[in-house]
Amino acid sequence: MSIHVDSHAVVDPRAELADGVEVGPLCYVGPHVRIGRGTRLISGVHLLGRVAIGEENRLWPGAVIGGDPQDISYRGSDTRVVVGNRNTIREGVTINRGTEKEDGITTLGSDCFIMAGCHIAHDCRVGDRVIMANATLLGGHVHVDDDASISGGVAVHHFATIGSFSFTGGLSRVLHDVPPYMLCEGNPSRPRTINIVALKRHDFSVETIEALSEAHRLLYRAKVGLDHARELLRAGGQLVPAVNHLLSFLENQYEGRNGRSRDRRRAA
Repeated sequence: MSIHVDSHAVVDPRAELADGVEVGPLCYVGPHVRIGRGTRLISGVHLLGRVAIGEENRLWPGAVIGGDPQDISYRGSDTRVVVGNRNTIREGVTINRGTEKEDGITTLGSDCFIMAGCHIAHDCRVGDRVIMANATLLGGHVHVDDDASISGGVAVHHFATIGSFSFTGGLSRVLHDVPPYMLCEGNPSRPRTINIVALKRHDFSVETIEALSEAHRLLYRAKVGLDHARELLRAGGQLVPAVNHLLSFLENQYEGRNGRSRDRRRAA
């Protein structure tokens, strides 16, 4: 395998490119960039600042990774973006470096599909196998857990958490944490039902799906409260691991500010 750099690309000689990397026309790769084996920059991709990209990623025209955080408190510190393996990053995606407010790293996991026009802001943590449809915007410090799906045109408030195996409907305004296993949508978004499609696709058992459905009914329709719901689910033999994970997620959410578990700045 060999490295191919188009004659119309600019790659700083200090950048580290592994075997099989392709850099297409009009790309810019800065001096503090590392690119893993088999990753392809199709054209017009800009990698700025301190960026580490793993193996077999595909970056489409207009993607900008590692730009300064859009945070007025940022003062030019040496922060980073870390991207995993086998991701598809489509046209016009922006992923900004971290800030000093956390540990200075913005991360994207592996096997993600980030569609055109998406923005991943400073200090975000996006897990593995995440799908973000066109023009979805993540505010600073957002966490997206593994296997979550976010539809197009969604705006996510800073410090929100998107739970695993959840689905957020198009054009939603996400002000609060999105619980795992739930389908949420609206302005502001609310849990409407369980994400039955994802649960079946990922081979959740019938018993687990029924238990999650009952948990949703108790919590969001009957509104019996977290502690009472737990006791009813235990009595019905439905306190399975997925339900325990959901209840723990909600406990953390309730401890945060304005429905966001990680936004503790003014929490009691």
